[in-house]
Amino acid sequence: MFMILLGEVAFGGVGSGFYTMIGFVVLAVFIAGLMIGRTPEYLGKKIEVLEMRTAVITVLVPGVLVLLLSSIALILPNVAEVMKNPGPHGLSELIYAFASMANNNGSAFAGLDATSAFYTLTGALAMAIGRFVPAVAMLAMAGSLAQKKKFHPALELFPLLPLHFLSGQLW
Repeated sequence: MFMILLGEVAFGGVGSGFYTMIGFVVLAVFIAGLMIGRTPEYLGKKIEVLEMRTAVITVLVPGVLVLLLSSIALILPNVAEVMKNPGPHGLSELIYAFASMANNNGSAFAGLDATSAFYTLTGALAMAIGRFVPAVAMLAMAGSLAQKKKFHPALELFPLLPLHFLSGQLW
């Protein structure tokens, strides 16, 4: 369940893992760049506001969606009564169901009857928002990064050094 809630950030897993991994990498590069006082860049491209917004959307939307839909399911009286396990295991069944719908294959534990109208509609909403919003955000990031020119940190940080020195040629 931990991996599903993280967004399936494992190679070969089912779900939205690769672009969620890229979102986490962009966030880490941005934070590391801020900590050392340099312009954040990844694969030769500067990480700016649009890339950060799309990375945050990619990483946060599925988790926030799971929290919102799980809390709505716990508040509504008719929905909470459908749960066969009202204790902590029932809560884990509910969180697993919405996390799986938003990030993975849409499975559920056996104790949760997900055939009611509420779970059908919120499951469809979780699948649509939890999968398409991060995918569109990552496509926007890819388009933004594709339009940018390659960033050469050595040329910008050390403009006084001769170009032949920076390229590795000594003569």
